[in-house]
Amino acid sequence: MKVVALLLLVVACALAEDKYTTKYDNVDIDSILASDRLLKNYVNCLLDKGSCTPDGKELKEHLPDALKNECSKCSEKQRRGSEKVIRFLVNKKPEIWEELKKKYDPTGEYSIKYEEEAQKQGLKV
Repeated sequence: MKVVALLLLVVACALAEDKYTTKYDNVDIDSILASDRLLKNYVNCLLDKGSCTPDGKELKEHLPDALKNECSKCSEKQRRGSEKVIRFLVNKKPEIWEELKKKYDPTGEYSIKYEEEAQKQGLKV
C-alpha cells in the first residue's frame, strides 16, 4: 500500500538485515500531516524537488522496495503509519497523492496490486 505515501514517512528507514530500520518509527506523523510546510518538504523530497531530511532520504530510498514487496520488511508501526498517510493523502490531499503515484507507480501496477486491500480499508487508490 505504500505507494505513497509517505507511507512514506514511516517506511523512512534503512535496510537492516531483512527488515527496515525502526530508527525513525517515532517520527510524529500527525504533526507532519497537520503542517502544510512539513508535508510539502517531505513530498518535495520524494519527488526530487527539494532536499531531504535523514528520515526522508531513507523513505525515498526504500519506498520502491516496500511497494514491490508489500512492505514485507516493514515493522507493524511502519505499516500503520503508512496506512495513516495514504488515507490522509487520498482523502485530504488527492493532488499530492496523484503526483506521488505518477512517480512511484507510473504504470498503475501497484494501484492494481493493492486495489482490493485499499477497498477493504475504504480507500480508492
